[in-house]
Amino acid sequence: MTAVAHLTLQNFRSYPALDLAIEGRLVALCGENGAGKTNLLEALSLFAPGRGLRRSDLLEMARQPGDGGFAVSIALADDGARLGIGLEPPDAEGRRARIARIDGVSAGSALAFSDYLRLVWLTPDLDGLFRGSAGERRRFLDRLVLAVDPGHGTRSNALEKALRSRNRILEESPHQQRWLDAVEREIAELGVAVAAARAETVARLSAIIAQTGDDASPFPQADIALEGEIDALVASLPALDAEDRYRELLAGMRPRDKAAGRTLTGPQASDLAVRHAAKDIPAGQGSTGEQKALLIGLVLAHARLVATMSDLPPLVLLDEVAAHLDPRRRAALYGTLSELGCQVWMTGADPALFGDLPDGAQRFLVTPGEVRQAS
Repeated sequence: MTAVAHLTLQNFRSYPALDLAIEGRLVALCGENGAGKTNLLEALSLFAPGRGLRRSDLLEMARQPGDGGFAVSIALADDGARLGIGLEPPDAEGRRARIARIDGVSAGSALAFSDYLRLVWLTPDLDGLFRGSAGERRRFLDRLVLAVDPGHGTRSNALEKALRSRNRILEESPHQQRWLDAVEREIAELGVAVAAARAETVARLSAIIAQTGDDASPFPQADIALEGEIDALVASLPALDAEDRYRELLAGMRPRDKAAGRTLTGPQASDLAVRHAAKDIPAGQGSTGEQKALLIGLVLAHARLVATMSDLPPLVLLDEVAAHLDPRRRAALYGTLSELGCQVWMTGADPALFGDLPDGAQRFLVTPGEVRQAS
């Protein structure tokens, strides 16, 4: 099991300094709203590729007032590895350098941490996922893919850059045929790779859901599928043929895309369709409680998938996950988390929410700038 044995913060968000020893597999952080519970989860989330669970800029994470920098360090229980990430204070010219270290040795980026741990999280921002925009669901899906395929972020970022280049050429130099041909070739290669990675994760996640599904579970099964023109190409054609067809589509849609000011077809327009399997209805048509239960079930299945594919049971971060669950679902959640084989960090304002946690769980009381073990 990948577990954090020690968390150290310096000038991070609301914490001037923190040195926290962890022994439990289930970790509950209790405290009033604004006390700094989610800040702790965010600090841990920085060890995954991307921008953390709040998707904030690093500058926003430096404590104010402070020197403009911060540091987060964790020691892992299984092999004792120490991972660190942070931001240097500005130099004389105002420049700041991002820090990433493994056992004191500089690492290129947070991508290097993927050899030591993987992370899965669920935050209240996702409660409206099934009724929200396709863009929100794509971001959610890409986070799922990143946990099993850390290189997905690099490909996705390169695709976004290539799409911006095409849009700019269409706006400023639409008759530059060679430029367009070159950038569209790059978009086709990257787009098919991104769509294929998503498709593989959705297929594997669907299989895990089918294998572990239980009609009696309070967390209903979800049917998930990708919807989009490029997703259909990837599903029906070999990769090289899909790239050729995508290039043809891009070339034919230049006038339309120029008028729209953006590229309308591609992985950037795909959607993750989610249905309540037992009721055979779109997830967004379920009650608020059903949607929350479906979402929790998806995240738990994803944690199992990450453990299966990476041999690294992930660190699971659940922000305010129990606040809107009825007692039956809350007890079932804690039972499932105990069997998951992962270290799980949870937050909640009301200590009573964690009354059903099993023996061995570790509870902390969080107050502004401080964390102490609850009695």
